[in-house]
Amino acid sequence: MPRDIQPSRHRSVRYLLLTIGWLSVALGVIGIFLPVLPTTPFLLLAAACFVRSSRRFYLWLVMHPHLGPWIRDYLDGEGIPRKAKVYALSLMWASIAFSCYLVPMFWARIFMLTSAVLVSIYILRQKTLPNP
Repeated sequence: MPRDIQPSRHRSVRYLLLTIGWLSVALGVIGIFLPVLPTTPFLLLAAACFVRSSRRFYLWLVMHPHLGPWIRDYLDGEGIPRKAKVYALSLMWASIAFSCYLVPMFWARIFMLTSAVLVSIYILRQKTLPNP
């Protein structure tokens, strides 16, 4: 657990962060099986919530045998596996294309496409780990 980050002193804030953290873990796990939901961002959000609310849950998440590596590789600055980059970009662009087809509003299409371009740039700028 990062030493420079202290848990919140307010009990209500800690409970709110715990709730958001566990909701994020649930959505992240669902995202493993459902291609529409991104896994890593939800797990990173959960880690951020847990680091401010519960040392025990933060360590559980980061040391988890299946969920932990996704978080540790990112937090350690090691990058994203090539397979994960391809998977994330492919599914994101497929879902954005389908959404643009379904949504008739021009401004909504522009928003979705702009978001997809920005997320793609972010993902592509991250270090690439070889496939395990």
